[in-house]
Amino acid sequence: SISILKTFCVLFQQLTGVLDDCLCDIESIDDFNTFKIFPKIQKLQERDYFRYYKVNLKRPCPFWADDGHCSIKDCHVEPCPESKIPVGIKAGSSNKYSKAANNSKELEDCEQANKLGAVNSTLSNQSKEAFIDWARYDDSQDHFCELDDERSPDAQYVDLLLNPERYTGYKGPSAWRVWNSIYEENCFKPRSVYRPLNPLAPSRGFNLGSLCLFSWTGLCLEKRVFYKLISGLHASINLHLCANYLLEETWGKPRWGPNVKEFIRRFDPVETKGEGPRRLKNLYFLYLIELRALSKVAPYFERSVVDLYTGNGHEDAESKALLLDIFRDTKSFHMHFDEKSMFAGDKKGAKSLKEEFRLHFKNISRIMDCVGCDKCRLWGKLQTQGLGTALKILFSEKEIQSLPENSPSKGFQLTRQEIVALVNAFGR
Repeated sequence: SISILKTFCVLFQQLTGVLDDCLCDIESIDDFNTFKIFPKIQKLQERDYFRYYKVNLKRPCPFWADDGHCSIKDCHVEPCPESKIPVGIKAGSSNKYSKAANNSKELEDCEQANKLGAVNSTLSNQSKEAFIDWARYDDSQDHFCELDDERSPDAQYVDLLLNPERYTGYKGPSAWRVWNSIYEENCFKPRSVYRPLNPLAPSRGFNLGSLCLFSWTGLCLEKRVFYKLISGLHASINLHLCANYLLEETWGKPRWGPNVKEFIRRFDPVETKGEGPRRLKNLYFLYLIELRALSKVAPYFERSVVDLYTGNGHEDAESKALLLDIFRDTKSFHMHFDEKSMFAGDKKGAKSLKEEFRLHFKNISRIMDCVGCDKCRLWGKLQTQGLGTALKILFSEKEIQSLPENSPSKGFQLTRQEIVALVNAFGR
């Protein structure tokens, strides 16, 4: 209709020009993504290495009493049968990639046990457990996310292609509480941002018609970046729900497709009191951050020791070739976000702020275990982990540059779980 066309015209007139806090314009991102990145990243997501993601959807919510999982049938996630998982994926160690590395897993475990025992033969079992905990703590220092334990009996492989991100009907107080906890308790946000009605506390006077002025006053670059990333992630999720919406279900045959009215409700400048275009701009900002991470991590994957091992030599070689091709494209982009502008002040203050930044994001990754809809939880965990992996990469430049060519590095490693999340989050 004419009113819908007018809405889109107004919206996209506001989605032009240079993004805040970077030297990149929206039009350049659109062209670069449409003609170079998107077709290749789509193909990569269909490869076996990247389509199977191991996730624990049964972890309890650490912040409030579980209010029960969604009973809507479209919330269900179908785990992948063991027989369908490529042998190289289900048999491999989480942070090993080559066939040789997978075969040497048991030998490494034995050597590690011998070293632990050699420290002091009189150590109690409790002390040995403490050593193991310290090692795990050291390994997690650069993590921005709470990683699932892949050895847990509750962790299962999911075929992402058979469990697409789309609108499931999950909404209301349970869903709102998740986003409220993220924005209000774990996010550095502008002084006042228009927020939707709070269904848990209507007495506070929040009103869908209320207008709040947007101000960055008091927020440094790092905190502005944090807020934009969370807002961009939220916008990405909402866009996919609008693009793949349950339009009708007749005779047991659902029809999925774009829901323009839902898109307008979430992003129209009038409906959102001016917030919609900003949310979409934050999605572009999120894209820039993850694009930058891909360009920075290229040396890690260019090494011969990294095989993206599934057990199918021909497919593995093609997957790596396609990934390296994408890396070459990311390096050719001339308007990358400059992460060196972050945490660049007083060393002590910068270190404290970076740790605050990391812990806030890690907390958000834990909140994803509070999502009541399994399919929403799956994609929330995956995209949060993908962004967390991107942040880990951006702040590990020295470690990546000093990687040895023919052996894994103790200074910087990515688990297969992180690699799959990074690629699929960027693909979203």
